[in-house]
Amino acid sequence: MEEKLPTRFIHQIRVSWADCDPAKIVYTGRIPQFCLEAIDCWWEAVIGLDWFKMNVDRDIGTPFVHLSLDFRSPITPRDLLDCAVSLIRMGESSVRLKVVGSQDGRLCFEGEFVEVFVAAEAHQKTNIPSDFREKLAGQLV
Repeated sequence: MEEKLPTRFIHQIRVSWADCDPAKIVYTGRIPQFCLEAIDCWWEAVIGLDWFKMNVDRDIGTPFVHLSLDFRSPITPRDLLDCAVSLIRMGESSVRLKVVGSQDGRLCFEGEFVEVFVAAEAHQKTNIPSDFREKLAGQLV
């Protein structure tokens, strides 16, 4: 039986002038927001539900317990920002995602984000639902 490789997921962001600071590069605070937008789209592509639908329709929250970013080169409105999202670890109740941002083939940032699964209404830690786990298993890199 042939092993199924994870699908490479890239979310493109059109960086605008409004995203920039006086140095004419993206304001640092926007970069985590770009990552969160890409991760939300990744959830929808992999699971079929974005964060809103997970919370409202399934009572599943995935709050962040860790994030880190390393900046490599400035981001500008000149080119689209490619945010590649990949699942690098899955525990019983958490996932660790990597987001790599690049513009025109130039590495701009690398980050890791850890989300823990909770029953949204009760805000109590819970295991990853089995239907999610099945879909996520095929995404591990």
